[in-house]
Amino acid sequence: MKNRQKLDGRDTYTPTNAPQVRGNCDSVIKHDCEVGQVLQDLKTPTNNSDVDNSQHSESSDLRVQNIVYVLNMRGQPLMPTRQQKANKLLKQGRAKVVKRSPFTIQLKYATGEAKQYITLGIDAGYSKVGFSAVSEKKELVSGELTLRKGISKLIEQKSNYRRARRSKLWHRPPRFLNRAKPKGWLAPSIQHKLDSHVRLIEQMKAILPITNVIVEVASFDIQKIKNPDIEAVGYQQGEQLGFWNVREYVIHRDNHTCQHCKGKKKDKILQVHHINGRIEGATDRPEELMTVCKTCHDEHHKGIDLIPMKEIKNFKPEAFMSAVHWKLTELLNCKHTFGYITKSNRIKQGLEKSHVNDAFIIAGGDCQERFEPYEVKQKRRNKRSIQMDRKGFEPSIRRQRYKLQPNDLIKDTKRNTIHRAKGMCGYGKQIRLDNGKYILNKNAKLICFGKGMTYV
Repeated sequence: MKNRQKLDGRDTYTPTNAPQVRGNCDSVIKHDCEVGQVLQDLKTPTNNSDVDNSQHSESSDLRVQNIVYVLNMRGQPLMPTRQQKANKLLKQGRAKVVKRSPFTIQLKYATGEAKQYITLGIDAGYSKVGFSAVSEKKELVSGELTLRKGISKLIEQKSNYRRARRSKLWHRPPRFLNRAKPKGWLAPSIQHKLDSHVRLIEQMKAILPITNVIVEVASFDIQKIKNPDIEAVGYQQGEQLGFWNVREYVIHRDNHTCQHCKGKKKDKILQVHHINGRIEGATDRPEELMTVCKTCHDEHHKGIDLIPMKEIKNFKPEAFMSAVHWKLTELLNCKHTFGYITKSNRIKQGLEKSHVNDAFIIAGGDCQERFEPYEVKQKRRNKRSIQMDRKGFEPSIRRQRYKLQPNDLIKDTKRNTIHRAKGMCGYGKQIRLDNGKYILNKNAKLICFGKGMTYV
């Protein structure tokens, strides 16, 4: 009993024979939730801890597999524990909650650091990323991350704001020597997706002692996809060989005939029209262009006779994987595998095609007990909101950054309910909730920050 009291009192003690593994828990520990609140309904049937539930107002995210992630006193990950043991530690005050989803606790006393061999498999992708961490006996975590879209449009919007702001400043002679792109430069939208892969892996390493990381890589020959018979000199002699530009090729391809009216309007002036608009992400590829007469083109833009849009295959996912697959393995300094190996092993085990199952196979999963997968979504942390209703004044961009940001989890102390914050209004006096209602800022209590990735 005396020894136990000594350990409880020495919060900063770390065994001298414990392995000094480098670790950083900054991505996990952002705000300590109150232990008493979590203990009220630790055994909750719901998987989503961030919803407003009348019976479980302070519910916490515990998977069906009864897994709670554990950090030691230094914030470094240990092997997960059972829900019952975590409940006892919280009641005794020997642990504290540092993250609600995935549910993670940090010990307040020294303990051994025996760890098992855990492999993290990553099924990289353009729009969705599958992840799975597997030990010898069970799958400890899995899920599918949905990446954000529309980054290019946001960057263009940011550029417009900056251009308008700089137009009001003093002018200087243009400088062109600082326009060179550094080595290894990627487009911002591609760089964001690459960084999201790295951020996801860092979050997994923050809650589990990952031993090995394996990433599935792939390189695509887009010309071969479009034309399976292409070979040798055909790569240099494309479909536009012998034409001055794309417009000339498209008109020749369409036999100098309007593809909308088929020459019925007898307009000899031909123009090239984007099948899908620029807003839909159209490019100047020949597949996305068609020949129309001037009459049809003018009527389309006037809204009289609209030219129907159609779905066109683009190769953005293939181009993304070809550009970043080796960069990802170099940044993580990890092993890699290929898609055909994953497909073969998945078919042998009789699993359906999905990002989660592929990640499970990549991690070396075979007959382990499966984990109920998370649905991870990226949400914008902050936005440039424009205040339109200013009673006769011009629209204004919000310049003040408030304490609460979109997607933060807050508690309404007056009604004892939990909500997600959608934004602040009334110059910081009111908070708009995800259900469309409003509460006063003085009645709101921050439970934990929203982050950029939300686990459901």
